[in-house]
Amino acid sequence: MDGSPSPASQSPWMPFESRRRARDEKREAVLRMAVQLFLEQGYHRTTLNDVAERLNITKPALYNYFSGKDEILYECWAIGQERVDDCLNEIAAGGGSGLAKLRKLIVGYAEVMTTDYGKSLVRFDMRDLTEHNRRIVQLAKRKIDRAFRSYIREGIADGSIKPCDAKLSAFAIAGSLNWIGHWFQPGGKLPPETIAEEFAIHLTEGIAAKTTRKKAEKPPVKAKKMRGGTR
Repeated sequence: MDGSPSPASQSPWMPFESRRRARDEKREAVLRMAVQLFLEQGYHRTTLNDVAERLNITKPALYNYFSGKDEILYECWAIGQERVDDCLNEIAAGGGSGLAKLRKLIVGYAEVMTTDYGKSLVRFDMRDLTEHNRRIVQLAKRKIDRAFRSYIREGIADGSIKPCDAKLSAFAIAGSLNWIGHWFQPGGKLPPETIAEEFAIHLTEGIAAKTTRKKAEKPPVKAKKMRGGTR
């Protein structure tokens, strides 16, 4: 005998890591399908039966991954928020003026708003969540607002942004970006990256400090030499 286990002696169960990976993949599949249906039909009009049917599973099978529809809604929001947090952390780790940081935040936030999970941050009524999860959402929204205000104030201090009301400017910028989550559709004329970059320019051009370029000084006129030398 070669010492290898016979088929009868092999465990019918997958290794733990494989089982966990398979579970995570199925859980993610539920979230992807659910957020699509929430956006297409509305949260209240979408049932767990709808989600299960689209995934070709039974409704009871969904309860292996989530306790209810409100938990699925919260997880969709949490994924979108995690992507915003990643953007904030990346900006905090880098350098640049307040205006540069503000524009980076606008680009990152706008790109998140073009995704299904990003739309979860603005398209759904968070009153449908549990009180505990609503508090988490409210704290996260305040964190985003503080980031916008902070970079605007930083820009005012370093001269890259004109003196302005940081609170109102932050509201105006965030409001414009949040609206992307309502109107953006994949496959449009402009890709998300281009939309994000255009928003970063247009939403800051009114508060960006204008740099005055001085005219280049002309070099001094050299005295012409007389033919045959100087007198």
